[in-house]
Amino acid sequence: MCGIVGYIGGRSALPVLMDGLKRLEYRGYDSAGVAYINGNGIEIKKTKGRIEDLRKILPLPAPEAKIGVGHTRWATHGAPSDRNAHPHVCGGIVVVHNGIIENYRDLKTRLASEGHEFASDTDTEVIPRLISSHMQKGLPFEDAIKKTLSDLRGSYALGIMSQECPEKLYAVRNGSPLIIGVGLDEFFFASDIPAFLQFTKKFIFLEDGQMCIMSRGQARLEPLEPAGSSKSMGVVIPGKTGVEDGPKVVEIDWTPEMAEKEGYDYFMLKEIYEQPGTVRDTMREWLDNPVTMLDSLGITPKMILGLTRLHIAACGTSYHAALVAKYIIEALAHMPVDVEIASEFRHREQLIEKNNLFISITQSGETADTLAAQREASKKGAFTLTICNVVGSTASREADSVLYTRAGPEIGVASTKAFTAQLAALCLIAIVLGMKRGRLIAAEAETLISQLRKMPLLIEKALACEQQTMEIADRIKGSRSMLYLGRGINYPIALEGALKLKEISYIHAEGYPAGEMKHGPIALIESGLPVVVVAPMNNLFEKTLSNIEEVKARGGRVIVITDEPLGLRAMADEVIEVPPAHTALSPFLNVIPLQLLAFWSGVLNGNDVDKPRNLAKSVTVE
Repeated sequence: MCGIVGYIGGRSALPVLMDGLKRLEYRGYDSAGVAYINGNGIEIKKTKGRIEDLRKILPLPAPEAKIGVGHTRWATHGAPSDRNAHPHVCGGIVVVHNGIIENYRDLKTRLASEGHEFASDTDTEVIPRLISSHMQKGLPFEDAIKKTLSDLRGSYALGIMSQECPEKLYAVRNGSPLIIGVGLDEFFFASDIPAFLQFTKKFIFLEDGQMCIMSRGQARLEPLEPAGSSKSMGVVIPGKTGVEDGPKVVEIDWTPEMAEKEGYDYFMLKEIYEQPGTVRDTMREWLDNPVTMLDSLGITPKMILGLTRLHIAACGTSYHAALVAKYIIEALAHMPVDVEIASEFRHREQLIEKNNLFISITQSGETADTLAAQREASKKGAFTLTICNVVGSTASREADSVLYTRAGPEIGVASTKAFTAQLAALCLIAIVLGMKRGRLIAAEAETLISQLRKMPLLIEKALACEQQTMEIADRIKGSRSMLYLGRGINYPIALEGALKLKEISYIHAEGYPAGEMKHGPIALIESGLPVVVVAPMNNLFEKTLSNIEEVKARGGRVIVITDEPLGLRAMADEVIEVPPAHTALSPFLNVIPLQLLAFWSGVLNGNDVDKPRNLAKSVTVE
């Protein structure tokens, strides 16, 4: 959940580290710190607060250090404070850490018995102290690192440097994401790609159980077998941008500008407005000949015809995309779909059979619970397909196949453009499954594909409601609670709207199937309570009108999202109109006003919508 960075090369390290941390601040922002080695040895600067608070305590001009590490924190162990901020140090050994050390209490007790006095409440501090302890017992530095790693239980990505080896930087991955940036006689490490896009587009995605040892001239990848093991032979990476051999170097086609605000005040608003393009880019490869898509993904006609059930697992917003997919796939392909919250999936008996199709959905490709579910499905013999946004991510490497969304970097913590890109990918899968299984006639398939081609333009039209959503947000900003209602395929959109509002406005909100209102939620409705109702013109429209009447009869303030406003203006307090679309595709459009309503509710309540409290962009620990 935290963000870590490191640099070694010919540049001044501190500006590089600070720029990288700023681009990773969405991963956590309750404290921050850097460490670097210069003529005076190791210097550490860290503080509670955000990157700008750290910047205030840095020396000016920047020291000429050529090596350093940095950290921006999302607290797991120990409250946000100066003492708990990273980096942590012991005996000239500096560590930054993303993840959780599960057995840190036992290790801390052991180290305390050796005379170590701890300066923080974190789990991380045991790491530099263990390395130091092993070195005091005679192990060389690199062997002490490997011995320490064998002591740890949990998930972690680590950046390590030492005063003893001032021209080497160490990066280790075990369960938490970490990438190596390859430059011209310089190397970077980071938790995510945007950190160093302005310096290189060439990246190596570390595998679990790998350590990268970097100097200015080269880097070496090694497995974490004990020192002296026959398997410890490393792979050398020349410090050249043209490297072609050795480990797979992935060239990312994102631009640095994609990770900038480009004139917008907030990343979230920019990303909401990028959705026409990201939906278009996700579909572009397949729309002209969609029937080839599943073949290209390794899902054979024999497998499709033999499928009796489809499994999908995801978390958060991606889970809501999966729920939408359930409605579409069951309608178009006549196949039962099980949708699971990934964090629940592997902690019960899974009824997965060999050759089942399992789809994981993860924007980052690094979501810990989703990866665990994907691995469990693979163990059961399922064919695993992941839908993710990051080339080279763990999910994409470990799955049998991958369907990439083309959303570019999403910096706002509350997901928007990744969601509609996922919908685009899932709609394509549903259409092709329907065609391949003989359940979707050609004329209906062509209607859906034709509307998908128009979807970017329809989303642009839906975005015209921004001013109206800002005005509504201003009228409801004093609310303490809200209710979101939807039916059928738009029930997941009600869930997503409620989630967005909770995430960035801190207003309590719940999403419900409108038909369930009388089974409990109606007790919440009182005079003035805002109730958002997703009410497109479809076969459930009249039933939804009845729900609106029930809310109005109890004094609720009704805000309707609809493509049929005429019959609703007399009933609702607010009507937000979106363009009409095929029922299966209506979620693309109905979610847009809900994203904007949440955005403006957060802004008008004075919140930092790009970095909402207690949240981080990528949940890489369980």
